[in-house]
Amino acid sequence: MQVVSLAFLAFLAIISVVNIIIPRKCRYILLFLASMGFYISIDIKGMFVLSLSILSTYLSGIIIEKTALLSKDRSVSSNEKKEAAGRNIVFIACIVVNVCLLLFFKYYGFFSRNINSLLGTDRVPMLSIVAPIGISFYILKALSYLIDVKRGTLKAEKNLIKYALYVSFFTQIVSGPIDRAGNLISQFNFPVTVDFDRFRDGFLQILWGYFMKLVLADRMAIFVSAVYSDVKPGTITFIGTLLYTFEIYCDFGGYSHIVIGASRLLGIDVKNNFESPYLAASISEFWRRWHISLSSWLKDYIYIPLGGNRKGTFRKHLNILIVFAVSGLWHGANWTFIIWGLMHGVYQILGYIFKPLRDRAVRVFKVDRNQLSHRCFKIAVTFSLVNFAWIFFRAESVSQAVEIAKRSFEFTPWVLTNGDLYKQGLDSANLLLVLWGLILVICVDIANYKGYIIREKIMGLSLWFRWAIMIAAIMVTVICGIWGPGYDAASFIYQQF
Repeated sequence: MQVVSLAFLAFLAIISVVNIIIPRKCRYILLFLASMGFYISIDIKGMFVLSLSILSTYLSGIIIEKTALLSKDRSVSSNEKKEAAGRNIVFIACIVVNVCLLLFFKYYGFFSRNINSLLGTDRVPMLSIVAPIGISFYILKALSYLIDVKRGTLKAEKNLIKYALYVSFFTQIVSGPIDRAGNLISQFNFPVTVDFDRFRDGFLQILWGYFMKLVLADRMAIFVSAVYSDVKPGTITFIGTLLYTFEIYCDFGGYSHIVIGASRLLGIDVKNNFESPYLAASISEFWRRWHISLSSWLKDYIYIPLGGNRKGTFRKHLNILIVFAVSGLWHGANWTFIIWGLMHGVYQILGYIFKPLRDRAVRVFKVDRNQLSHRCFKIAVTFSLVNFAWIFFRAESVSQAVEIAKRSFEFTPWVLTNGDLYKQGLDSANLLLVLWGLILVICVDIANYKGYIIREKIMGLSLWFRWAIMIAAIMVTVICGIWGPGYDAASFIYQQF
């Protein structure tokens, strides 16, 4: 059952209605059963790994909670200290088990290929292993819970069903957001009332997500696939890289809107995952706006424990490279993802290194950093760097990425008028639809950046205008969306991670 399908919409509608009818104290049981049913429908074989992760971290959380309490009591006996040390071993063992699950199912093929290549032998057997859907997301959720319990910032959840629901919540398990236990479990304990305004807001957000995914992302994917499957003349390749930059945003951003809106229909507020990322004026700001849940996870559980920026400039820069290398590897078992991650790390380090030089240039040339023109310049530079890095993210190999990058710098403007532009899977009408759709997305992002939530403005309109906008949006999505058999769309890009 894909998130973008009629089956999912029917499933969500039924769960939403039942969720409103049943008593509040029973709602978490319904959501748990719904989550288990949803996951079984998409990956029944992966249930073993999901269950193992849930049970191991649940039991370990209960065991190690006492460790956090004992560590704060300096009057504990030697026996209690030994007991606390034993619980630390449980904590480490559980972390290792879950990380190994992720490494084995997702990276065994990558590591075995590279080890065999390095040794020049076939000593490491090659196995055909399919990673369980969502493993990258639910493992991180489980690990963050366990670490928070160990730190003493979160109490261990004693209710197994509530904890299992946190890890496997069906709106998040496929592609996030990677929410924290402190946010979700508290809402399972005290669910809010789903009134008409909340329902309407959630519906509008789902509708916007469907538009971004079906009308734009899947349409741009046709052009992008044509370019990356057979490298084209320069300007077409450059346009293809630009379209992929917007494709992955509309795809992943659309998914996030859908699941956040779906969660609101169920009385759950999920962490926002995007805040107008392509309006960022620096790479560090971009990562505060792009995939926010992953960025904050990497910061809280890798960057800060490594020392963050507290141990000198060299360690700070090294920590940044480590975090972004992990981020790249998390996204996929390929050197292209690692290079993509390291590129963003290098971007940030160079930004810190050249900051004094930029500050001096601003003073010498008396540049007003508050001016719109200066802000637009920084946004353009940041967008260009991000767009260039996405080439490695999309390419199937490093050599293909290098070839795409080289071709994108070739200037061949005649392809815009000789008809070659319309031979990449999209005719002029489809490209025009993409153009107008992207203009709409950019306008919505600018409004969001300025603090104006379009959904709230629509809900504030009169009844007739409100319904006219919603009906028009539904018609555009249904008619112009790229649908597959049975009105099931292509899976989301981030589902493969």
